[in-house]
Amino acid sequence: MKTCYINGMGCVSAQESTNFETLLDLFKELKEPVVKVHKPTYKAYIKPAMIRRMASGVKNSVVAANIALKEADLSNPDAIITGTGMGCLIDSEKFLKKLIENKEAFLTPTSFIQSTHNTVGGQIALALKCNAYNMTYVHNATSFEIALIDALLMIQEGEESVLVGGVDELGDYTTELYRLLGQIKEEKSLSNGILKSNSIGTVFSEGASFFALGNKKSKNSYAKLIDVQIIDTCTQEEIAKKATSFLATNNLTVAEIDVVVLGINGDKDFQDFYSGFQQTLFKNTQQLYYKHLSGEYNTASAFGLWMAANICKTKSIPAVTKLNNKPENGIKKVLLYNQFRGENHSFTLIESC
Repeated sequence: MKTCYINGMGCVSAQESTNFETLLDLFKELKEPVVKVHKPTYKAYIKPAMIRRMASGVKNSVVAANIALKEADLSNPDAIITGTGMGCLIDSEKFLKKLIENKEAFLTPTSFIQSTHNTVGGQIALALKCNAYNMTYVHNATSFEIALIDALLMIQEGEESVLVGGVDELGDYTTELYRLLGQIKEEKSLSNGILKSNSIGTVFSEGASFFALGNKKSKNSYAKLIDVQIIDTCTQEEIAKKATSFLATNNLTVAEIDVVVLGINGDKDFQDFYSGFQQTLFKNTQQLYYKHLSGEYNTASAFGLWMAANICKTKSIPAVTKLNNKPENGIKKVLLYNQFRGENHSFTLIESC
């Protein structure tokens, strides 16, 4: 089996994550219920004439992809694979709004064409003039992980490089629907952070994270991508067994994991899925979390992988990400676990180069 390396990464998020000089230690916890991305300097990556015609998710993805490719010293990957839960949501809302306002008549197709989920992968390919394999996966909160599995398989089957990423954007109308459903926290419950909020819902946000994967280690390599697993539905009692089984498949035990990264989002109704990891299975392991920095969206786990890979490379864990404080005996093997509202569970295993 060929080794898969993360040779470059790019991330546009609610934090200033595109600035190479910015350290994770400087990231601040989000204290508002809905947070837009910290906009990068788009014109540094995209021609000004094209910027105004691109939805925010597309622009953010092009920026993140460019950064990842530059870090990996890669001009044209063998494949572009994208995961997205909601696609180009803003253009979808625009089209549906016009559909209602114009009573289904005299509609221009622009917003409809740009609202498709594969717009992101297509725009990146057009910019790179890349005619290689191009795939988009849409599977709710495991969209990014399924894209990652496809990318990992391609590397193992002989491809030299794959660009893979996860992207989602905020739409005003859809955000209000989530608010009505109680999935977004009230602002007053966030004054002490999501860990102490003890309420339903979470902080919603958006973002794009892309990774340049390769079958060879480079001078910029962050980590090895070892394995990814997704589980559709699982009870709180079963999830610890699933984690142990996943590690055993990779000839590892719980004791051999140096860091576990959890997708805790502050929703008290689903916190118990993580509590089992915190209090029993990984009670002696350094525990981290990230959604207080990124916010929640379908592909937020891509931000988690970006953070974990940075930690693997720098061998340093920012205090703002820690859930507990355990002695660090080196950072070698890192396990990520995420779920959303009790479904779409995923495990991702990475290792320092």
